[in-house]
Amino acid sequence: MSRRSSSPKKKSPKGPSAPPDVYVSLLFVSVAALIVGIVLLALELNEYAWSLPSGA
Repeated sequence: MSRRSSSPKKKSPKGPSAPPDVYVSLLFVSVAALIVGIVLLALELNEYAWSLPSGA
């Protein structure tokens, strides 16, 4: 088992933070694709007179 740190506070690393890498950009691309897919699905469902169910 590892020992606990004697310092009660966590120190943040000094210096500038790292710039966003390719994985962050892929995350934004995938979120945008999900949003576009949901919008297109809602538009397609509106062709069939679909509506959201009301909570009861």
